[in-house]
Amino acid sequence: MFNNFFNLQEGEEQKEKVLTNVKSSIVFSGANVWILACAIMIASVGLNVNSTAVVIGAMLISPLMGPIVGAGFSLAMFDFQLLRKSLKNLLISTLIGLLVSFLYFLLTPFKEAQSEILSRTSPNIYDVLIAFFGGLVGVIAVTRVEKGNPIPGVAIATALMPPLCTAGYGLATGNLSFFGGALFLYAINCVFICIATYFIAKLLKYPAVGFVDEKKEKNVRNWITIITVAMIAPSIFFAYQFIQQQRFKEMVSDYVKKEFESKGNTIVYQKTNYSSPGVPRTIELAFLNRKFTSKQIEEENAKLKEFGLPNTQLIIRQDSAFLADASAKKIANNEIDNDRSKLISELNASVKKYTFQTENLYKEASSIFPELISISIAKQEVFSKTDSTKLIPVALYETEKPISKPSEETLRTWLKAKLKVDTIEIYRRP
Repeated sequence: MFNNFFNLQEGEEQKEKVLTNVKSSIVFSGANVWILACAIMIASVGLNVNSTAVVIGAMLISPLMGPIVGAGFSLAMFDFQLLRKSLKNLLISTLIGLLVSFLYFLLTPFKEAQSEILSRTSPNIYDVLIAFFGGLVGVIAVTRVEKGNPIPGVAIATALMPPLCTAGYGLATGNLSFFGGALFLYAINCVFICIATYFIAKLLKYPAVGFVDEKKEKNVRNWITIITVAMIAPSIFFAYQFIQQQRFKEMVSDYVKKEFESKGNTIVYQKTNYSSPGVPRTIELAFLNRKFTSKQIEEENAKLKEFGLPNTQLIIRQDSAFLADASAKKIANNEIDNDRSKLISELNASVKKYTFQTENLYKEASSIFPELISISIAKQEVFSKTDSTKLIPVALYETEKPISKPSEETLRTWLKAKLKVDTIEIYRRP
């Protein structure tokens, strides 16, 4: 009874019919090529706009599993002609995928790496497990009379399409680490789906093609073992790194909560960088309503060891322009309550009230006035006898020698046009 419970022969499709379907799914020509190219394009767009739903849709219509499953059956049956055909078509489909995704990411104006792309660049042992058990489910479903629901789930779980597109992204942007990591993930999925297929085909006793001597069978098993170890070894190392990184993030979260958030400090920006051993890891923070002295920052850095964060540096961002930008993003993402949002909005308004957008100001000014060493712009609040106040733009410049009055007037005229103001006061810093 126990054996019947795990009996795969029950509900099995005729082997000849299964093999016919497998062989027909291997070929990449005509409609299959068009479907593959369209699926690659859809996946690339999904990765580009960070849409999980679009990426999943591309996985469902992708025909990439055909040659991989064919390779698994051919190994189990020692059908080396079918194996060569499967590998050839897998190579063709891989090159088509790389080419289409490369062209898309080369031409798209938006090339920032989103989370959907980043998640496909660091494979580990968990990806091996997903590929193997996903492959098992897929092959079992292929050999059933009633295919059932597993096929779409397998297409999503094994995820062949996204890493291939991510590899194309790495090529288009010149990021070889992304290219290598994504291609390795793609290889893991291909290899372990193939191995899972091999095991199920052996378990279901698919007949060998012709006579197979013991030596040839042993060679196939040895090659499968070598490839498996070659894939698993680096995956375990990457999994170890992944676990260490997650632990680091948890300790950082604990440190930030106990040292800052529990004391009423509002954090408007947080970024952690987990780097390789021997290189300092960093925690970047910016606060809404707290300023730190150099001594206080040193004291906070000294506390990091107490929280299990040695070889880590705390960086506190305190420049007003950065704080205003970070605060605005927090408000936009609804990450700060209404009272604090109001306070941040008032502070941002105050910053804007007294400052100008002066990007590239010195670069442009020094090209016109080479004698300039530095220049700064601000709005000065002026109080009068009538108790009324007004803001006057003020420019403070620095030169080795005083410039002539005509030159200073030319600088004044240029600044008025650049800053779009009616009047501006100019002073030379002694």
